[in-house]
Amino acid sequence: MTDVAAKVDPLHHHGGRVSVAAARFASAPAPWLDLSTGISPWAYPVGEIKSATWQNLPSEEDLAALETAAGAAFGGVSPDQIVAVPGTDFAIRLLSTLLPAARVGIVGPTYGSYQSSWPAAKIVSFAKARGADLLVCANPNNPDGAVIPKAQLQRLRTLRIVDEAFADAMPAQSLLPHRNGAIVLRSFGKFFGLAGVRLGFVIADKPVANQVRAALGDWPVSGPAIAIGTRAYRDTEWQHAQRGRLIAASHQLLSLLTDHGLSLVGGTPLFQLTHHPAAQSLFIHLAHAGILARPFRAQPDWLRFGIPGTVSDFDRLSDALKSWRPA
Repeated sequence: MTDVAAKVDPLHHHGGRVSVAAARFASAPAPWLDLSTGISPWAYPVGEIKSATWQNLPSEEDLAALETAAGAAFGGVSPDQIVAVPGTDFAIRLLSTLLPAARVGIVGPTYGSYQSSWPAAKIVSFAKARGADLLVCANPNNPDGAVIPKAQLQRLRTLRIVDEAFADAMPAQSLLPHRNGAIVLRSFGKFFGLAGVRLGFVIADKPVANQVRAALGDWPVSGPAIAIGTRAYRDTEWQHAQRGRLIAASHQLLSLLTDHGLSLVGGTPLFQLTHHPAAQSLFIHLAHAGILARPFRAQPDWLRFGIPGTVSDFDRLSDALKSWRPA
């Protein structure tokens, strides 16, 4: 973490910091309802993991099976162009060491780890990205869900790293399998609701893919992650149902938020970003009710909400919004 990042309030730096919120708002009721991330509240049913999977080192054959299954789920990516990694946040930091560039542009505002990985990078709009040697963007973007048309990304000649962490829920927006030289990142944990598995993928032309493989070494991800990921990516029926659940719930969430005076900035099936002049007041109000939303230091009038997973979670959020009185 950079010195700049270290000074940022943890609740503004990343979602999921329930322990920090619980310590700060000690009188809040438990359990907390964590809406601060873009992680699905419905997790893929892991099922039984063989004891040998925990005991033995992961095999090359099992790793290859995972990468093949993921490549098929992503629309037909060749296995020699896909590399499993222990989470895409790790991949971002690794790529920053493997791909030195004099002029790095980050399409923003966006995910904070890009700036942590390339501290000298300039935050730019996509329209002004052509002068960069390396362009980094999230598509759909985090936190506002903005989408750069894939045809525009495909035409760009600049070396591109495109983070598609939320694209499993919006597959039509993905560059895959037609990257045209772009490096694409895909995340397992958000769509499948299993962030703790720490699994992601780098999809790139063979020279870069081979660089990543060499840097990772022989056992880049755990045996249980391989087993769970392979099973999940082969389960296309579950994936289809998950997309339907997320889309329906995100629409329900948006309706609830706008009914209580919040304006939509943007979103994806995994989160909704809202605007309100008193967003910081609402963040504190919700925290006192044991509900963690995602605030933003640079945009204090923004508040992002992940998807409530149950009827009672929706009711709890609704009750808290009803009792809020903007200052």
